[in-house]
Parts: sequence; structure tokens; C-alpha cells
Amino acid sequence: MTTRELDAAGITDPALRAAYRHCRRLNARHGTTYFLATRLLPVERRPAVHALYGFARWADDIVDDLGSLATPAQRATSLDRLGTGLAAGPRAGGGEEPVVTALKDTAARYAIPVEHFTDFMASMRQDLEVDEYADYAALYRYMHGSAAVIGLQMLPVLGTVVPREEAAPHAAALGVAFQLTNFLRDVGEDLDRGRVYLPGDLLAAHGVDRALLRWSRDTGRRDPRITRALKAAAALTRGVYREAAPGIAMLDPLSRPCIRTAFVLYGGILDAIADGGYAVLHRRSRVPGHRRAAVAAGGLLRLTAARLRHRAPGGTASAPAQSPGRETP
Repeated sequence: MTTRELDAAGITDPALRAAYRHCRRLNARHGTTYFLATRLLPVERRPAVHALYGFARWADDIVDDLGSLATPAQRATSLDRLGTGLAAGPRAGGGEEPVVTALKDTAARYAIPVEHFTDFMASMRQDLEVDEYADYAALYRYMHGSAAVIGLQMLPVLGTVVPREEAAPHAAALGVAFQLTNFLRDVGEDLDRGRVYLPGDLLAAHGVDRALLRWSRDTGRRDPRITRALKAAAALTRGVYREAAPGIAMLDPLSRPCIRTAFVLYGGILDAIADGGYAVLHRRSRVPGHRRAAVAAGGLLRLTAARLRHRAPGGTASAPAQSPGRETP
């Protein structure tokens, strides 16, 4: 993490600065889209986003790392250790993971409700026990903790120009839309982990089951039933993006370019999947680099315009209608 970001956020303790830097490295290495979008945030808010992402990524890797030889019981123990560290108090330290140190500091600075982290950890534990979902309602209960709460955690950092509870459903929907996009993109990799995240009833409606997915993955062969099911899953996901879209205008104007960029880039993954013929069981779909660069450049232009529009007469940027981390949820 750059010294400029840490200084702007008022993070001075050396150990805490090191923890935030660790989270930033995780974001840069694994969250390409998120990291690119985060760079469009006001500099003082970036460390908090890196902390939120770093913690989520660390927990997700405990559960999902295909390169790990850890047993489910060992993974559960690691998750419990992570949860215990998180519950130790917002400022407690002493030998805990850097992601926990940074997260607790961010949660305290922005008054992020603890239940968002509790719900997230519950879904991570569920991944060790549940490997498929009968329908969208069952999947959504899982995604509340694994994705919707990520959007809710972000709201205090981003700031809103409406009461936070008005923006919250849209923020939650955006988290779900991003995760549904990941599920569609990563069908093959998740199958290798022994999991199917596409709703069972959606697959069955098109004559698809786990065995057919496994056959396609193993043989590299296509089946029109799978393509139809994946198209239906993409349509479902686009519907959630439509639910999320109105929330962007509810954010602090200085945060909107970041979230709009992530919105466009993640939606672009669905386009890439469609352009690739829904061959997600055989290769990973990605947004082309030139497209990512163009979207990022557009976000930078919008950020510059927002800064100019919201500059106070004295030459400093005016505060958002609801300052991040200062209001009670």
C-alpha cells in the first residue's frame, strides 16, 4: 500500500500499516477487477476497501484453495481461528493474521456492524458442508453471507447521499450480482472443488445435472442442454444487476466512478462468457485488456469531473451528504 494512502487515511501505527499493506497486496494479486476499481476511490478510503477485500479473500482461500492439502476439518479449524481473532475486539492485537488486524481497524473506523462479518463467516463454514443448492432461494440464503454483506460492509466506506438503509438493498444486490457472475465464470473450477453453485432447479429445467457437468468438464465436449442452462443463469444474473443499478446514484459522488467501473467490468464478464459460447466448463472467460483499460479511463474521467463539481469554495472537496463511518446504521 502506498504511503500516500496510509497517510491520507490517518493510519500511523507501523504494525497496522504493515497489515493494510498485506491486504493491498492480496487485492492487487487476486482481485484484479476490484483493485482496478478501488484505485478510483478517494485516496483516504482505499485502505479500508483493501482491508475488507483482503479479509474476504483470506477466508475464501482457506475454504477453496485447490492447491492446499488441508482436510475439511483443518480448514474448519483455520476458519474458527480467523473468527476467534475477529471476535477478540476491534482494537485487540497480538499474533493475529494481518487481515484480521486491518479489518478490525476498518470496522472500528467506519462503524461497520459486526453482524456483517458474522454472517460472512457462517457462509464460509457452510462451504465446508454444502456442495449444491436445490433452488435459488437456498442459494440466496448462502449468498446473503458470502456476497450481499460485502456490499453492506462497503456502504459506510463509500458514503451515501441518501439514508444508508435506502441504499442498502441495492448494495446487497450488487454483491450478489458479482458473486453470481463468479459462479457462472467458475463453474468448472467449482466443480473441481466438488461444488455446484448454479441452482439445481434451474439446471434440471434444462435437463442438466452434476453428472452431465462432470462429463463435459472431463471430456471437453459440449452439450446444448448445458448451454441453455448457462444462458438462463446469465439472464438471472443480469436481472440482479438491474436491481443493483439504481444504488450507484445513491453513493457519494466521489465513490460512484469506482463502483460504476466495477459494475461495468463485472457485467462485461457476462458478455465475454456469451461471446465465448458459454464454454465456461472448459476455459475461463475474461474481459479483454483493452476493454478494461477503456472502462478504467472512463472512470478516471468521471472521478475528475466529480471532484471538480464537488469542490468547496475554499478549494477543498466538500463532504458527502453522509460522511462515511460517522453515521449509525
